[in-house]
Amino acid sequence: MDRRAGRWTFGVCVWALSCCLALPAVSEPLPAQAASGRYQPPRTPDGRPDLQGVWSNGSLTTLTRPASVPNLTVTPEEAARLVRDNPWVQLAASEQGASDLSDGLLADGNSDRGYNTFWIDPGASLASVKGELRTSWIVEPATGAMPMSDEGRRLARQAVQRRTARLFAGPEALPIAERCLIGFTGAGGPVMLNTIYNNNYQIVQTPDAVMILVEMVHDARIIRMNSSHRPAAIQPWLGDSIGWWENDTLVVETINVHPGQGEAGPVYLSDKGKVIERFTRVSDDQIFYEFRVDDPIYYTQTWRGEMSLNARSEAVYEYACHEGNYAMAGILGGARLQEARGERPSLGPGIFPRSPPASGSARSGG
Repeated sequence: MDRRAGRWTFGVCVWALSCCLALPAVSEPLPAQAASGRYQPPRTPDGRPDLQGVWSNGSLTTLTRPASVPNLTVTPEEAARLVRDNPWVQLAASEQGASDLSDGLLADGNSDRGYNTFWIDPGASLASVKGELRTSWIVEPATGAMPMSDEGRRLARQAVQRRTARLFAGPEALPIAERCLIGFTGAGGPVMLNTIYNNNYQIVQTPDAVMILVEMVHDARIIRMNSSHRPAAIQPWLGDSIGWWENDTLVVETINVHPGQGEAGPVYLSDKGKVIERFTRVSDDQIFYEFRVDDPIYYTQTWRGEMSLNARSEAVYEYACHEGNYAMAGILGGARLQEARGERPSLGPGIFPRSPPASGSARSGG
C-alpha cells in the first residue's frame, strides 16, 4: 500500500467505518429442521454443542441502516435493488475490464487508489437471518440505529477531535487500525462486525475456554469459561470476556474494553459498558449470533442485534497486518514533509473517485 506525503490508505478504513452505519446481504435460509427446533448439533467430548470450525459473517448487511431503508426485512426484489445500489458493488462494476490509463483517475496523485476493489471482499448479497433478508444487524430499536445519548455523541465527537489534533504527532497517535493493534471496524468484537474483507472466524473449544481467531488482523479472542471477571483496572483490547452455557447456547459477557477501543467505535463502550453475546448452532452450516449492548453513558437504552455466521470449508490463514511496522517512517516522514511546506498533515481521500463511478465503465485500478 503506497503512501505519499502523509496521504495514506487509512482513508478506506475511515470510509468503511462510515459504511457500517449504512447498507445491506443473501445467505441460504435456515433449513426446516433448524426452523422447527429439531436440529441437534454435534457434540464435543464433554457434551457441549460443537461450534468449532471456520465461520463467516461476510455480507453487505451492516450494523445499522439509513432512514431511506425503513424496514428490517426486505423481499428478494428489494434486496436486489439495495445490492445494485451499494457503493462497493458499483465501484467493483466500474473497475471491470481492461484498465484505461488515459481516464485520468490517478491524476490527483491519490495513492489510496492502490487499495482498489481487487483487494476488497465485503460480500455480494444481503444477509439471511432466521430465513429473512435483513437490512441491518440491529433489530432493537426498530429504527435500526444505535440509540446514542447526547453525552455519547459528545464523547464520540471529543474523541475524534483529539485524534485529529494529534493524528501525525508520532506512532502512538496513529489510529488503532493503522497500527494493526486490533481488527478494522469492530471485526474482533464485541460486537463481531463484518468489514471490507477478511470476514472469517475460526472457533476452537476446550472445557475451560473458547478461542475465536479473527481473520482481520489475526486477533485471538479468548473467552474464559465458568470464570469471574478480572479486576476493573485490567482493560484489554477486545475486553474481558467470560462465558457459560445455557442449554445449547454459548453465552459470553464482556466488560472493561480498552478505552482506546471503546471511544473509537463503531460500538462505543465506556467503563460502564457491557455486551452479552449468544452463539447457538442452528444447522450444520450456520450459527445464530445474538448480541445485546448496555452502556448508560453512550446510549439511551439497551440495544440488540442478530446475525448469521455461515460455515466455510477453507482454512483461515494469517493476515499479517504490518503497515504500522514497515510504513511508519514513511507515514510520519510524509507528515513532516507536509508541515515543512506549510501544510497541515492530512489523510488521503480514500479509494472512491471524487465523482461517483460510472457502472460498467473500465477504470484503472492502481
